[in-house]
Amino acid sequence: MDGWDVADTAVELDEDTVLDSALLAPPHRDVPPTPPVMRTSRPLHSPQDVTDRSADARPVGEPVRAVYSPAEPVNLRRTIGPLRRGGYDPTFRWDGAGAWRTLNTPAGPATMHLVVRDGVGVCATAWGPGAEEAIAGVPELCGHGDDWSGLDVSGSPFLAESWRRAIGLRLMRSNAVFEALLPAILEQKVTTMEAHRAWRYLVLRYGEAAPGPAPDGMRVMPLPDVWRRIPSWVWHRAGVGPQRAEAAVRASTVAASLERTLTLGRGGIEVAARLRTLPGIGVWTAAETTQRAHGDPDSPSIGDFHLAATVGWAMLGKPIDDDAMVELLEPWAGHRHRVIRLILASGFHKPAFGPRITVQDHRWH
Repeated sequence: MDGWDVADTAVELDEDTVLDSALLAPPHRDVPPTPPVMRTSRPLHSPQDVTDRSADARPVGEPVRAVYSPAEPVNLRRTIGPLRRGGYDPTFRWDGAGAWRTLNTPAGPATMHLVVRDGVGVCATAWGPGAEEAIAGVPELCGHGDDWSGLDVSGSPFLAESWRRAIGLRLMRSNAVFEALLPAILEQKVTTMEAHRAWRYLVLRYGEAAPGPAPDGMRVMPLPDVWRRIPSWVWHRAGVGPQRAEAAVRASTVAASLERTLTLGRGGIEVAARLRTLPGIGVWTAAETTQRAHGDPDSPSIGDFHLAATVGWAMLGKPIDDDAMVELLEPWAGHRHRVIRLILASGFHKPAFGPRITVQDHRWH
């Protein structure tokens, strides 16, 4: 089962007021100001340059290509794997060593293909009205700006060995808050299977076809305006209860304000607090969002049904609860999510006891 979130407030907020108080603070300085090394077949533009450009200024079928050459190797599966919501996610698909991903940008939808080529870097190709913006986000998506130099795991042989083996593991920053938040809401209080089934059902029903030569069945995540208009009976048919459906609708109404939290840096207490001003968004959901959208290195998913026990078995040889996990990770404050990613990347699995939970399906009655 996934996170068990409890909203910290019941205040209704609107588009003009939610999160804006956080934007009065200056941006954090942990986002590197220098641009990444990129080689592209077309000039790259800033988001401001492309936001107002007409969608048909470039034929949708014409791809935009670029190569991101980082100083250190990047393992795509370890780095961007958290973007995939199950093996049948319509917005993400592995293709051998490469990955297909669909996304929305201010300029429109895009399909992107990423593949790592030895001696070259991450080769990216994108199609659709939002292709140039998708390409511009490749460096941070592949870990640019993620600095592990301050992490010291020498006191833990298990973590040191995991880090030695986890070549190419980086923390991504997708720069897409609503895209990360909506699936996290669907994952509250249910099994992973149920959450992924609901995500697939809703995206296939309301998402538009992926532009370009995307694999069959791929879709672009619906826009916030679409999510807020989904009727209650469709949420029920997807297996999403009223509490999660209401939280998703609330998030869709303030999606633009959610994206503005990206100016506050790579996550942190302030960003999480802004997200949690939304009813239905608690500690676990905020952490799952900032890990992906902001590249937060210090956001453990407190409240996850399995995580604390996994960390306990890996580090201590016994299960622990959330409070004990927080205490155990304290020596690595500032890097706690990195430590958890190292544990998960090690391939360690906690012991299983007893039968699996019986999944109750109420979608058809």
